[in-house]
Order: sequence, then C-alpha cells, then structure tokens
Amino acid sequence: MKLTVIEPGKISYEMKVLSKHLATPTAIHGGMISAMMDAIMGVASLSAVALDNKLVSTVEFKISYLNPAFLGDILTGNGMVDKKGNRIIYASGEILNQKNKIIAKAMGTFNAYPIEKSDLKEYI
Repeated sequence: MKLTVIEPGKISYEMKVLSKHLATPTAIHGGMISAMMDAIMGVASLSAVALDNKLVSTVEFKISYLNPAFLGDILTGNGMVDKKGNRIIYASGEILNQKNKIIAKAMGTFNAYPIEKSDLKEYI
C-alpha cells in the first residue's frame, strides 16, 4: 500500500487488488478490505499522536461492506480522526475504487499510549 499523510489525523492509502487478495476468481476477500481499513484508521490515529511520542492500538471497529472490489481495481482508503482525547481516539475511514464507488466504510476506537510502554522503547 502507498501511504500519504495529508496532515496529522488525516491519511490516504492506495492499493491495487492483486490475485493473492481474492476470495473468488474475481472479487477481493473481505478480510483484505478489513485489514486495509484497520491500517487506514490506525495510521490516521497514529499520525495524530506520533509527535507526542505515542503509539496506538485498535480497541474495536465496525465495518460495512457496501460494494465488491475486483481484480485490478485501484483502491483508495481515506482515514481521519474524528475526536482525539488523551488516551482514546475515534476515527473513521472509507475505501473507494478508481470509479469513486464506495467499497466500505468504518468507524473505530483506538488506544493511544506512550512509546515507553511498548517493546519499541529500545528505538527511542
């Protein structure tokens, strides 16, 4: 996936549907859409707290699949933080195909925590 950080709390991902992403001979697997959406909202949330030396983890999210995506489609996922608290972040996302047709929408909750509490502390 190709990431673009538009501003803190707002990102875009782009991905081409390849044969390894398919559930049927022509349509993408819902798990791929779900994984992409988790990344979209998670990275939007991360971009909002990274300068505070925080990481994020997914608490929960709800996804609605509105249309199928097919082999060769170019998917664009847009994620944004709707509300940022000290620890809890609410984010939303959508995935569209190259024809601007909505493939999926989602809302999620993310936990922001200090990087010192992670196993990445050796990198700071």
